[in-house]
Amino acid sequence: MTFLDQINNKIEENKTEMLSSLSKLISIRSVATDELGMKPFGEGVQKAYKEMLDMATADGFEVFNADNYGGHIDFPGKGNGVVGIVGHLDVVPEGDNWEFEPYGGEIADGFVCGRGTVDDKGPVIASYYAMKALKDCGYEPDKTIRLILGLDEETDWKGMDYYLSRVETLPDCGFTPDGDFPVIHAEMGILVFDIVKKLPPSAGKGLELSSIRGGTAANSVPDYARAVVMDPSGSGYAFIKEMVANARKNKDWQINCKGIGKSFEISVTGVSAHGAHPERGVNAISILMDFLGGLDFINDGVTDFIHFYNECIGYDLKGENIGCFMTDEISGDLVFNAGMVEVDKNTAKLTVNIRYPVTCEGEDVYERLLPVMTQYDMGIIKGKHKWPLHINKDSRLVTSLMDIYRKHTGDQDSEPLVIGGGTYARAMDNIVAFGARFPGQKELGHQKNEQIAVDDMMKLTRIYADAAYELSRDENK
Repeated sequence: MTFLDQINNKIEENKTEMLSSLSKLISIRSVATDELGMKPFGEGVQKAYKEMLDMATADGFEVFNADNYGGHIDFPGKGNGVVGIVGHLDVVPEGDNWEFEPYGGEIADGFVCGRGTVDDKGPVIASYYAMKALKDCGYEPDKTIRLILGLDEETDWKGMDYYLSRVETLPDCGFTPDGDFPVIHAEMGILVFDIVKKLPPSAGKGLELSSIRGGTAANSVPDYARAVVMDPSGSGYAFIKEMVANARKNKDWQINCKGIGKSFEISVTGVSAHGAHPERGVNAISILMDFLGGLDFINDGVTDFIHFYNECIGYDLKGENIGCFMTDEISGDLVFNAGMVEVDKNTAKLTVNIRYPVTCEGEDVYERLLPVMTQYDMGIIKGKHKWPLHINKDSRLVTSLMDIYRKHTGDQDSEPLVIGGGTYARAMDNIVAFGARFPGQKELGHQKNEQIAVDDMMKLTRIYADAAYELSRDENK
């Protein structure tokens, strides 16, 4: 029997305990909230974090806590160097219409059910029990194996920034179990910014736009948008209702109109999707702006903004119409998502989320936008910027993880991936995303009815144990 056979037997022996630990962690609603005393991300996140640290302490691991902003669990090595496994314990809000209790942690029909099972509590628990199996089998790593616990990955990464400022030794290499298999070796750069325009007062009588609202997050395709239009004469309502009926029939839009006194509301329903893959959704803002482009508003500023949107953005998902298109051989085309819009009588604001190729620069995107901004008398307010990540496919880290993945799955065809999403791999050098979603599996993270198969939990634990074992060995021996 090989040593890895012993490890796998220990993982099987710990199966019931591991599933119970995951179920308990899932039962904690760890959605990051405002600071509460010594709990920077609120009660739920702190409770989940304490659960992990207490478990690790009881199992004989060393723990480090950076003032409750984040921390790590160490399996100390005999020599120098650290292998990092970077996960997170916070989750996105559960939303509605689940078929089971989002925080029940139910284990049924071969699945562990609840928010966080896939993103990222399940993979964190798998990584922990991989470390525990190695430790219980008497393994003595050359490099320290470190499970890093992030607490606000789904929001602002302030906790990770604080943790990194406090820790003395950073990992030499490692992975985050918060992406896709086989290995994600490159992540596109991410920009979030607002395009803003001041609107002059309305002049004359006629249709007046009171407001537009659409979208809830920059990094999501908006599935709902609405406009409120005022018509003092009341004569335009029948005409617009007819336009809506024709749009529903001829363009298959999910669009509605209802009267509210001398105003009426036009609402559009789209299909939500992640901002890294807007082609998988239907942008409700784009449909609404397309429709509003057929109306004659008395405010020239409103008309200009709607014209700008339809001419320079519309249904374009690559930034070609607005002039910021980029591409490279590694990561492909730039991804453009119009995530949120907010218009009142004074100001129009559009929030944009861009994923740009790994060999390009974020400032180049802004430079390319300037001519259009000048043409339409608009400004840009810069927001978040995450630099791209790119580790060569032939690096020792990527090839080692690919070999481990292939050994455990038999998949010889899948190749290292490039994604538009962002993971904690960006937070430190020489880290890549390694699982936890297998090729062909439906994306359940951030979705209702999130769940993970027990068989997948076991497979993940075996894969992560092997990865921790291989990466923590001195390659010079």
